[in-house]
Amino acid sequence: MEQLPLGVRLRAAATFEQFHVGPNAQVVALLEERAVRDGRATPLWLWGARGSGRTHLLQAVCARATAAGLRSGYLPLAETWPQPDLLIGLEQLDVLCLDDVDRVSHEPAWAARLFTLYNASLEHGRSLIFAASAPPAGVEAALDDLASRFGAALVFQLRALNDTEQAEALQSRARALGIELPDETLLYLQRRLPRDLPTLCEALDRLDAAALSQHRRLTVPFVRSVLDLTPD
Repeated sequence: MEQLPLGVRLRAAATFEQFHVGPNAQVVALLEERAVRDGRATPLWLWGARGSGRTHLLQAVCARATAAGLRSGYLPLAETWPQPDLLIGLEQLDVLCLDDVDRVSHEPAWAARLFTLYNASLEHGRSLIFAASAPPAGVEAALDDLASRFGAALVFQLRALNDTEQAEALQSRARALGIELPDETLLYLQRRLPRDLPTLCEALDRLDAAALSQHRRLTVPFVRSVLDLTPD
């Protein structure tokens, strides 16, 4: 995967093909279009709870844009960055995805740089996509003008998968890993682990590695021992 600005790399699995759409078909289709669109467009704002797929989709946009020959960048603002000046010049990217923007927008220095970047991106006809844990109206911005810009974006809420959709997504990931995930084991994972998809997928990856090294099937007792879970 191509190196992105600031040393941030895309996860290999963060593609549109590996995203289980569920109830989010409309926004995923729009993001796929934006990923290859070279020209002026209204900024997008994605919001949703942890595990709703915000980060996955932003990275999928960048992966698709890069494959299409566009300059793209993904920046996770929840990380600890030295100063907001790192935003300078990012309007030169064709597609820019800013994750967890609500983690910095309340700070005056960051708000000022975000406001400048927002205006410069529109001026240069770039595609700008924000992600946060809340819609613009629920995000604190240190500048009223920045809050106004956020409010002008096209806003989409990412809906979490229901139990059936989540099970389908886990089975799909298991098939991609080349392992069998019995229904009993899948239900056990859903019942005993936090119900967000990233946590469950991370557990499945861990189980895949253990099963491969120990030549074991994903039975409930094996899963319990690997994940160090107490008996029911």
